[in-house]
Amino acid sequence: MSVDEFKASLTAKAPPKALGAAERALWWDAKGDWEKAHHSAQEDEGEAAAWVHAYLHRKEGDLDNARYWYRRAGKPAATQALTVEWEAILRGLLKRS
Repeated sequence: MSVDEFKASLTAKAPPKALGAAERALWWDAKGDWEKAHHSAQEDEGEAAAWVHAYLHRKEGDLDNARYWYRRAGKPAATQALTVEWEAILRGLLKRS
């Protein structure tokens, strides 16, 4: 799936079935549903979901928890705008698939 296809899917009521937990979490976040995004990120123990999990806690304002998840993801704690980080995570995740 391309970035454009992912973004176009945001008009739907549910995420595409082909998305993994990390991608689903970003999808729900883009739809404004932090709880569903967080639940999706928790469904996977891998580094990709940990990266999204870190972003979500940063967005929530829980920076200590976010730093924990950045370490689990093997990523430095982000400092850029949340929208820039969301896009970077999305591109990184879609590049892997």
